[in-house]
Amino acid sequence: QVQLVESGGGLVQAGGSLRLSCATSGRTLGSYTMGWFRQAPGKEREFVAKISWSGTSTSYADSVKGRFTISRDNAKNTVYLQMNSLKPEDTAVYNCAAKQGYSALGSAGTYWGQGTQVSVSS
Repeated sequence: QVQLVESGGGLVQAGGSLRLSCATSGRTLGSYTMGWFRQAPGKEREFVAKISWSGTSTSYADSVKGRFTISRDNAKNTVYLQMNSLKPEDTAVYNCAAKQGYSALGSAGTYWGQGTQVSVSS
């Protein structure tokens, strides 16, 4: 079993930055692809970014490319999402996710955190 706990959300003005963290417990992160998804009010959950277990492969949604950076520290069992140049449309609940298999993240069997709110004011 994998438990995921997000932190770092909050309220920020447009153009500002936040760093989200996702700490895991219950099992070592080493073999898991980790990532972030988000869900805005009235919208479906959408993929934001993911990183392979080794950290050598990353992938981003087009809407965040060049602004967000995902990273991980397997020794600390933590994954991060650095968000820069935030826009009001980035406002959402951000969920951490974990699953074995790079292409499988988000599919059945994915572990999810409870989410952290990010609000960006204009």
